[in-house]
Amino acid sequence: MGKEETLEHLRNAKKAHITWVQRAHALIEGLPIEKEQVPVSCTDCKFGLWFYGEGQKLNMIPGMDCFKEIEVLHFELHDTYMKIFKIYFSDEDRSFFSKIFGTRKKVSASQQDIAKDYYSQLKTISEKLVTTIERLERRLFALQGSSFL
Repeated sequence: MGKEETLEHLRNAKKAHITWVQRAHALIEGLPIEKEQVPVSCTDCKFGLWFYGEGQKLNMIPGMDCFKEIEVLHFELHDTYMKIFKIYFSDEDRSFFSKIFGTRKKVSASQQDIAKDYYSQLKTISEKLVTTIERLERRLFALQGSSFL
């Protein structure tokens, strides 16, 4: 894969991450989001699929020290989202149909406040992650095309 295609895939993965965060926010704001739209596992979201798939090739290029930082932040992000997920999708107090169809349960105002606090943490982690992804993007852009062969 060449330099331009690699950068395009990285940018698409970054966009997918941003969309994932927006969906997590929509969930907290009461919009109808199904649990599959915001995967809990860091290997199931579109960014994670790229990162743990073809993105691993970038880790082989010298000078990509931010790669480990991306992994740590991405894991931390999903760990924080797990707390939000449990508020909206835990099996406690869910109807039979919501369990079958994967829709969220009704939450109390205090639970929603807790979820908003978690989302604030998630947003901060996401901003750090995007900044680090952009640093990786700049480093890749600066490399000669022969590094990608």
